[in-house]
Amino acid sequence: MADEPDWIPAGVDTKQANVARVYDYWLGGSHNFLPDQDLARAIVAVEPNIRAMARANRAFLGRAVRFLATAGIRQFLDIGSGIPTEGNVHEVAQRAVPGAHVVYADIDPVAVAHSKTILAANATAAIIEADLREPEKILTHPTVGQLIDFTQPAAVLLVAVLHVIADADDPWQIVARLRDALAPGSYLVLCHATSESKPAVAQAIENLYTRSVTTGSRIRSRAEILRFFDGFDLVDPGLVYMPQWRPDSPGDVPADPSQLWALVGVGRTI
Repeated sequence: MADEPDWIPAGVDTKQANVARVYDYWLGGSHNFLPDQDLARAIVAVEPNIRAMARANRAFLGRAVRFLATAGIRQFLDIGSGIPTEGNVHEVAQRAVPGAHVVYADIDPVAVAHSKTILAANATAAIIEADLREPEKILTHPTVGQLIDFTQPAAVLLVAVLHVIADADDPWQIVARLRDALAPGSYLVLCHATSESKPAVAQAIENLYTRSVTTGSRIRSRAEILRFFDGFDLVDPGLVYMPQWRPDSPGDVPADPSQLWALVGVGRTI
């Protein structure tokens, strides 16, 4: 359409809601379209905390990356990275460790195009268009090979992405394949919406996603989420609600952390 912004990559269906662009809307971004906004607002009507959840997710991501940098990690593979916003992995990692290598992967062409613009002058960070459901293509992608040395410790970040992978696609096997590619001393960072604290709300949002986006949604129990850490040792404080994972100050943890109903954890390869 003639009135669409010129940053939209060719072939993008702007009439179909997209998970990355819905998330962008919640964070106050501008790289989203009416169907994304409609779905985002419908979810806010079901769960008014959803914007706070999106912000808490970004805050957890930053804390986890800083922790990994302190632990000696110098290379990061962020799958399902979404549309860039403040506090991206390369910004946090390279501030802590200048020259840290970061590769983003996302299925959304808008996220990829916007990221390429931001990373154009960054020699040690890049993005590829890829689908988490095809981990082998990610692991063998030339750009990944240029920046990530899998014979050395690395971190794989799966932050707010596995809950849009259906059980039929066996997300546990996907994570196991990524784990098996990692050297000893590597890490998995995970954030996953859970049905534990608000099952009715989780079901309603899962239904909204299933009707509106091609990937659907699968919000899982604590036990199901914990399975993703098979082959990893969970670092303290284990699998917890987002604000509870190594908060910068006690005041950052609300009285009821389960109101921000995503579980997070960081695991180290055994």
